[in-house]
Amino acid sequence: MLYRERLWPSFWVWFVCIGVAAGSMVVFAPINMTAGVVVFLILAGLLVFALIRSAATIVVTPTVLQVGRAQIERRYLGDVAGFSHEEARVQRGMELNARAYQCIRGWVDPVVTIGITDPADPTPYWITSTRHPRRLVGVLTGASRAAD
Repeated sequence: MLYRERLWPSFWVWFVCIGVAAGSMVVFAPINMTAGVVVFLILAGLLVFALIRSAATIVVTPTVLQVGRAQIERRYLGDVAGFSHEEARVQRGMELNARAYQCIRGWVDPVVTIGITDPADPTPYWITSTRHPRRLVGVLTGASRAAD
């Protein structure tokens, strides 16, 4: 394995989920405090489960790129580019091709676009969130010593 990254939610996302669950407890507490605590625990558990399940993984091996549930042989990869801040926002918005495979997480700002050269694949490129765009671009282009 040349590269592996899990797109875990940022710390603030976890706090928002706990806040939402606590808000549900406040709704039920005047009726029955036990019911409020039970609702809090169930909702918090469901939200944490959803966050864990939505944390996509990026894996690069010598022969395969896997982003989330999708995978492709590396021989079909074309141009690779990393974007941060305003450029990343443009790539996720105005420049986004509707046919592109997207693995975007709102809590991760930088993105990498990966061109697809497989003539049988109608997907023009993949776009994925990553916390380490330079490192991922470096691994995919063969410049694995690229700084982050």
